[in-house]
Amino acid sequence: MIAPSVWANGDAPTSAPKTVDPSAIKLPAGFSATILTADIGPARHLVVSKNGDVYVKLAKLKDGKGIYRLRDTNKDGKADEQMGFGDYPGTGIFIRDKYLYASSNSEVFRYELNDKGEVIQPDQPEKIVTGLRVKERDQSKSIAVDNQSMIYVNVASDNDACREAGTGKGLMPCTLLDSAAGIWQFHANRLNQTYGDGVRFATGLKNVVGLDWNPKTNSLFVMQHGRGKFHDFYPQYYTAQHSAELPAETMYELKKGADAGWPYVYYDHRQKKKILAPEYGGDGKKTGGEKTLDPVAAFPAHLGPNGLLFYTGTMFPEKYRNGAFIAFHGQSAELQKGYFVAFVPFKNGKPAGPWEIFADNFAGVDIAKPTGPIQHRPCGLAQGPDGSLYVSDDLGGTIFRIAYKK
Repeated sequence: MIAPSVWANGDAPTSAPKTVDPSAIKLPAGFSATILTADIGPARHLVVSKNGDVYVKLAKLKDGKGIYRLRDTNKDGKADEQMGFGDYPGTGIFIRDKYLYASSNSEVFRYELNDKGEVIQPDQPEKIVTGLRVKERDQSKSIAVDNQSMIYVNVASDNDACREAGTGKGLMPCTLLDSAAGIWQFHANRLNQTYGDGVRFATGLKNVVGLDWNPKTNSLFVMQHGRGKFHDFYPQYYTAQHSAELPAETMYELKKGADAGWPYVYYDHRQKKKILAPEYGGDGKKTGGEKTLDPVAAFPAHLGPNGLLFYTGTMFPEKYRNGAFIAFHGQSAELQKGYFVAFVPFKNGKPAGPWEIFADNFAGVDIAKPTGPIQHRPCGLAQGPDGSLYVSDDLGGTIFRIAYKK
């Protein structure tokens, strides 16, 4: 077992990564990976327009720009043209109908697209939302847009368990829930909305980086990052290993008014129960949150689900149609694995069967016995017009394309 302290927050070594041979990415039979570009910078979420242009949102500015359009002009599978625009870093980017939406850590913008899917005026975005809450940690604002012109924005908590400073006591009630730890809803076609103009669509979600609108269910699905340490203030109930292996990373289907229970409860995927958090009287066994939302799927702790995509293409085999791909950005002590893309089969709008690792070995090393730096950390997912799958890497700055051929 890897020492729990190594795994507690899913952070990777900081040494400079090297480019991995795309043939080293482990995929099911018939699939192959290629590299669109290997030097884009810290690539967070990404989208692909109808003409095949890939738009990537960067966590840090590259040459003063936070969004890059990648274009393969000679159709050799490599981006030979890059165009940067947007003077703000961030995570969120989404295409719906004739607009490209993108977020900084405090604002949301949109860019009109022409009939080819190209941004018309890259230097003149329209501001949709301003003044979103920004604190020292988990600042990124992931976004999704539904088919009714509403935009959904994650506003994370900056307090991992809503504790009083320097103590293990939980704030009761957790005052952060009024302005954070949830999904806020705004009008996608209304300019200059303030934070106060938004509707708190769902609450009790510590941090959601991966989210997507499911066109089959017409509902929003999200992946929650679970909380951290249990044992620091509650060693009578939890060991360091518990902190390394709890709680589950969870997938939820959200309806307006939903409450996923953070910080009062967490989901234990081994007991398959919602457990009362120790900050609020729990002991690792007491259940709670009877009126809060149950996850539709659960995954081992600290995997860091940063990307979620419902696959609607026809390139991949039938089993993948309408299922969910998840980009895991962290690592699990329980699995002794990390940095992979998983797949969850869906049927009738619900997970139907166990999840599986779809694309593996982005790390480029055996993370149970590392001999060098982690090379890539999957972050964002996007579907190309031909049904191929794109994966961004915010450590090495690589964009992978995964395709299928019988």
